[in-house]
Amino acid sequence: MPYDYQPFPYVPPPGLQGPEPRHPVVIVGAGPIGLAAALDLAGHGIASVVLDDNNVVSVGSRAICWSKRSLEILDRLGVGARIAAKGVTWKIGRTFHGEEEIFNFDLLPEDGHKMPAFVNLQQYYVEQFLVEECRANDLVDLRFKNTVTGLGQTEDGVQVEIDTPDGSYALVADYLLACDGAKSPIRGMMGLDFEGELFEERFLIADIEMTADFPSERWFWFEPPFHAGQSALLHKQPDNIYRIDLQLGWDADPEAERQPEVVIPRIERVVGHADFRLDWVSVYTFQCRRLARFVHDRVIFVGDSAHVVSPFGARGGNGGLQDVDALGWRLAAVLKGDSPAELLEGYDRERTFGADENIRNSARTTRFMTPRAGAERLFRDQVLALAGKVAFARPLVNSGRLSRPCIYPMPDAPDAPTLPVGACPGSVAPDAPMGNGWLMDRLGGKVTLLLINTDIADLDGIDSLHLPGTPEVRARYLGDAESAVYLIRPDQIVAARWTAADANAIRAEVSKLLGTRA
Repeated sequence: MPYDYQPFPYVPPPGLQGPEPRHPVVIVGAGPIGLAAALDLAGHGIASVVLDDNNVVSVGSRAICWSKRSLEILDRLGVGARIAAKGVTWKIGRTFHGEEEIFNFDLLPEDGHKMPAFVNLQQYYVEQFLVEECRANDLVDLRFKNTVTGLGQTEDGVQVEIDTPDGSYALVADYLLACDGAKSPIRGMMGLDFEGELFEERFLIADIEMTADFPSERWFWFEPPFHAGQSALLHKQPDNIYRIDLQLGWDADPEAERQPEVVIPRIERVVGHADFRLDWVSVYTFQCRRLARFVHDRVIFVGDSAHVVSPFGARGGNGGLQDVDALGWRLAAVLKGDSPAELLEGYDRERTFGADENIRNSARTTRFMTPRAGAERLFRDQVLALAGKVAFARPLVNSGRLSRPCIYPMPDAPDAPTLPVGACPGSVAPDAPMGNGWLMDRLGGKVTLLLINTDIADLDGIDSLHLPGTPEVRARYLGDAESAVYLIRPDQIVAARWTAADANAIRAEVSKLLGTRA
């Protein structure tokens, strides 16, 4: 096996010996989202207890495509550089119809960013790196083989019942983050269910180990000769592992399709030989669903426990990390007493908006890849026929609109519409080179004011950063303007911007951002 699945140590928790003190946060689930949430809170000085019923990283590659935005978030948490170094970097996608390449695209055509467009890295590596980072952090208490069996809420907190190999105990905390996946036991305990659509389609995922010279690109086929009438996807991963996705159809028997004697001949037709080894196989159906609300008093749902989408477009894990990004600074401000609990409504509002955007894109992808007979099928087939001949049809081809951070609606935010669209309020602050470093390294964790070719007096208590007038800064933040002021949230999102502003206007926006009085 290319990856050595080593179990993490189980340590009897102190709660078995007597009541533990109240904790600020309990996080259920030690996958990428729960671990990232613990590190994000720790970065704000908030301690957490992370509970997981397992003691090993996820088996199989699972989420592999980590977007530029996710890499920026993970970099802030201490593991981004390690993930980028281990993973396979890519930015080119190629789309085929039959044997013909009908078009390709570049996801990051410009230079001047610390992180690449995408890195392919198996989820087990990401979990391993995050676990190691958590274990080195005194504010994160990782508890493996701790299974949550009961949950209760009060006006000011939550109580959790937990089973371990050595018996049961209870924890009390101010808040609980449910990061326990698509089949979330916490969601079940609370009697909550998803709303949305389950598509009648099945896909096979196969990870294979082989030596090959496929480039570090995303290859997607509609109706390839090796899988007639269906679609297929190929991704390169580290350790000579390749991910292959094959459309099966709704009538396929999931149990039969994952048997090696069925899978191996399918893969031989894709790669053209039998010199490979099966590493992991799974069969899945498309789902595009979410909870109506993510915040339920003292219980907050994050990642797949809150929303699920189809894997084409890499919106699952990446969307979950954006949940963490939008939640951590808000929850920390509430726990520190700097902001009222109502600040958490901003998390619910923004991330249900983000989930809806991901669901909308995933649903459209699914309908294009698996069109119903009639108008849908006719449209899909004609678009594919045209895409190889004329440029206007290519944007209509949908093999998965790849994950990009959504732009949160901020209708009341101060804005100067003459400034570049890519840095508007609600968007991620664009990265740019800063001498020997990067702008993203200087942002995050606190409210920051970016001052470009200007200065403002009396900004006591507000961190400010003067940006150099490099070509990248001018293009991404100024456009044709001579100067600008940007207010950046702790999650690196643009909160407001002006071509001219004074200290009072800025203080008012900071107070609005944090839900406090000016």
